[in-house]
Amino acid sequence: MKKNILAQAIALALMASPLAASASEAELLKRLDKLAAEVEQLKAELAATKKKTDTVEQRQDALAAAPAAPAAVAVAAAPAAATPVSTAAASPAAMLGPNTVLSSYGEVNYTRPRHDSSNAQTDVARAVIGITHRFDEKTKMVAEFEWEHAVTSASDKGETEVEQLYVEREFNNGLRAKGGLFLIPAGLLNTNHEPTAYYGVYRNFVETAIIPSTWREAGLGLSQTLDNGLSWDTGLTTGFDLSKWDASSADGRTSPLGSIHQEGQMAKSHDLSVFGALNWRGVPGLLLGGSVFTGKVGQKTPDFAAQDARLTLWDLHARYTPGKWDLSAVYARGTISNTEALNQTFAGQPTPVPSSFYGWYTQAAYQLWKNSDYALTPFVRYERFNTANGYAAMPAGLAVATGPNEGVWTTGLNFNVGEGVVLKADYQKFKVDTARDRFNLGLGYAF
Repeated sequence: MKKNILAQAIALALMASPLAASASEAELLKRLDKLAAEVEQLKAELAATKKKTDTVEQRQDALAAAPAAPAAVAVAAAPAAATPVSTAAASPAAMLGPNTVLSSYGEVNYTRPRHDSSNAQTDVARAVIGITHRFDEKTKMVAEFEWEHAVTSASDKGETEVEQLYVEREFNNGLRAKGGLFLIPAGLLNTNHEPTAYYGVYRNFVETAIIPSTWREAGLGLSQTLDNGLSWDTGLTTGFDLSKWDASSADGRTSPLGSIHQEGQMAKSHDLSVFGALNWRGVPGLLLGGSVFTGKVGQKTPDFAAQDARLTLWDLHARYTPGKWDLSAVYARGTISNTEALNQTFAGQPTPVPSSFYGWYTQAAYQLWKNSDYALTPFVRYERFNTANGYAAMPAGLAVATGPNEGVWTTGLNFNVGEGVVLKADYQKFKVDTARDRFNLGLGYAF
């Protein structure tokens, strides 16, 4: 642009020279009018460029102030390049002020069992509102409030809950400390659970039945990302309460830990737990990581037969996104020790406490088509899990049969619209319980 202005100045100088003097006065005026028009055009282009630059800077400021949750927390679990076409991290957030950002995600799902269409149903699975406020450039508060299944009342199945509520402070060496209610960095999904960030209408079984996503605990945490691509998280938190186990219910078979979680609700805290997670991103598009969580779960409950029971849950996970591919895998395994005496009190009940449970899955997705507004990504996933893989030894005649190793194929596609909306469709085929075979449709958003 400076070169154009310089050329115009030279042209004016030439017109003032003897060579230019030979031109008629009318020609000179014509040239001057033309130059004036060009200068006005340059002014307009400069104004437009400044406006565009200001918009970009405002967008960057908004993203810099965006919450570590729901989307940025996913950095602890998966690299930005590893997420599907559009994630909450890439979506615009609503600015409530210079230091406050509003975020949200939600989903509506439809399920039609293959063998019993009379049980087809539609569910507003969840709606979440998040608020992040920055007190200064290094201190922020993150809060998320969730409503599940549309209606919450004493006679309905809906829930209202605080999903996250913590304060985080970053120090000069990149070390971050937080306190409050926050997500445990286990697996790939727990800290990256928005519907735009995973494939399929429903969250996978391994990271719901074995790792009880969305899993949060109250406590203190430390984390840091190093220059070599390694990041670590550790902390001291509340844990699970085994005294909540209901041996007459099937909840423990659906998700052993999901049936005894406390979620920060007047959580018994005699027995605290510790966690640790390591993730490495030293190669572009590659994530390798693992986590462990352990603690006693008896909570010193009076007259409870499993005072010394201990839970340990660990996982290994990997994700690789070469080109248009998105490949991932997770293995998770949990154990609960010292349950013999407790299970003897459950003799004859259908759901005693398992001593071990596990699950794994592999998944491949390929971005088949994309333009400026839409993207189509088919995927396939196979998972295998057992929520009652083993039981502690029981007296003769009281032995408990282990659960089946269920296998599930899920095949479908995600159709992303813009930055924050996704339409989903898939079919799920169960190996053992074939009555659960089903077609699913879903609509989700995140910003």
